[in-house]
Amino acid sequence: MILLDATIYYILIPALFGFLLAIIWLLAEFRGMKEAIWQRLDLNNETARLQLQAYERLTLFAERAGLKNLVSRSVANAYEESAPSMHNRLIEEIKQEYEYNTSQQIYVSKEVWSAVTKLKDQNIFIINQLAATLPHQASAMELSKIILEYSMTEKAELNKIVLDALQFEAKKILK
Repeated sequence: MILLDATIYYILIPALFGFLLAIIWLLAEFRGMKEAIWQRLDLNNETARLQLQAYERLTLFAERAGLKNLVSRSVANAYEESAPSMHNRLIEEIKQEYEYNTSQQIYVSKEVWSAVTKLKDQNIFIINQLAATLPHQASAMELSKIILEYSMTEKAELNKIVLDALQFEAKKILK
């Protein structure tokens, strides 16, 4: 009986010791896994932050590239300017704004970037078409007037559609 009791102690104590070591090892593993998860979540938070910043910048571009906003910003300097001069300035402004935001395409979906590009292209096309209807000696105010008149039509403002798409995509990130 004494031999049996001694054997139980010799088996039980190392087993308990092994069990405690296994628990300590598992806790250390869980802590490492927890840290890895937190690092991944932090990366995802940083990615989400960058994506939201991209949507903010593209929203600003869509607002600024809208025909009404574009003309209203440019008309202040246009009192003595010719229509061809203002035409060139409007086109350059859209192109520069677009180029400034080109890097944002890596943070947004292909569909959103395509919509932003189409907004740029459509507004340049509209400005070119409207400017072509004016005589060469027309004033910048005349060009501004026909652009603003056109922008009052329903089909004129693609930027509203692009803004809706940007807002929809940004809300998906926030969820």
